[in-house]
Amino acid sequence: MTRRRAVIVGGSMGGLFAGLHLLRRGWEVTIHERVPVPLSGRGAGIVTHAELFEALATAGLTAGDDIGVPTPGRVVLARDGSVAARRDLPQILTSWGRMYELLGEAFPDRLYLRGQNFLRYDEDAAGVTAHFETGAPVRCDLLIGADGFRSAVRAQFDPAAQPLYAGYIAWRGMVEEAALSDRARAEMFPYFAFCLPEGEQMLGYPVAGEGNDVRPGKRRYNFVWYRPADAATELPRLLTDRNGVVNEVSIAPNLIRDEVIAEMRDAAQSLLSPQFAELVAKTAQPFIQPIYDLTVGRMARGRVALLGDAAFVGRPHCGMGVTKAAQDAAALDAALDGTDTVPAALERFNTLRCAVNRQVVDHARALGAYMQAQLLSAEERRNAERHRSAEAVMRETATADFLRDAAA
Repeated sequence: MTRRRAVIVGGSMGGLFAGLHLLRRGWEVTIHERVPVPLSGRGAGIVTHAELFEALATAGLTAGDDIGVPTPGRVVLARDGSVAARRDLPQILTSWGRMYELLGEAFPDRLYLRGQNFLRYDEDAAGVTAHFETGAPVRCDLLIGADGFRSAVRAQFDPAAQPLYAGYIAWRGMVEEAALSDRARAEMFPYFAFCLPEGEQMLGYPVAGEGNDVRPGKRRYNFVWYRPADAATELPRLLTDRNGVVNEVSIAPNLIRDEVIAEMRDAAQSLLSPQFAELVAKTAQPFIQPIYDLTVGRMARGRVALLGDAAFVGRPHCGMGVTKAAQDAAALDAALDGTDTVPAALERFNTLRCAVNRQVVDHARALGAYMQAQLLSAEERRNAERHRSAEAVMRETATADFLRDAAA
């Protein structure tokens, strides 16, 4: 019997999860990654959920004690540095690099092809042909677009699906634990912490340090600071780089202008708690992440499927980007378990995951609505206010309870 073949475009989390599942199922699999060198996540932090560990297990992986840094709960720090609110909520925080390492070590390196720039695909009743900038076309039974927010596969599959700017940006950064003052280490570092200036949100949590070191004193503290930025004026100003070029979607960290970073550090001193202001001041290279929403009409059709951020991008408030991609891959694997044709299996996958992913995007929109720069209607403003209190922020940010409640 001829083994079925899958081509996966994109070698980040979703692509690796899908590849591991399909290899276990006996498929021939190759991952085609555009970037010619090993991927780097700039050390960005990742929130874990029970669902992520379940997805790791179904992919044949076990997360060890070094997967991340445990936190006992959450605190909200007032402007003067005192604790304004507290909530017990044990959670494990990890980093993009640690997760990528775990998945990458499990996937055969010979099947992970770098420097593969995807151009287009041709589909017929018998299969799909993927075309890349270099090399011969690749024929397969299933093409998976797991190439992220700017997916080239999605551009052909659903060209009408475009990212929508949410009206605010996130400043992100990370500081070595050893560089923080005794006060910051004692009052902020052990926790998933928040600070809530009017119309903004700062949060942070500990993650592994250099070489994924989780020993005390060797870890890092990751922060995300959401700030409104009008699409017509402020966003283009922030995305204008050192060379005067206005970037459209994002900006490389080393091209952010010094005056923009200086403004951000000054704002931290005037708006944030002393612990968070110190964190911002000691971050060597902060970077900007404009916040977008993205939805597609379908995640699969025929022999082509989209996974993870190639299909749905929810604002980061749910903390479910990696978990969502992992669940997409597990659901695709489950749909392919049987004697149905690939198109029939993908139809089942599409029905299940589109519904769940729309729910994630909608919930994330609700959590972040009060930070949008654009004016909301009176009703939207009332709904947004429900999610901005200290208790609501601690209860709802980076948890998957809303999905569990809906499934109950």
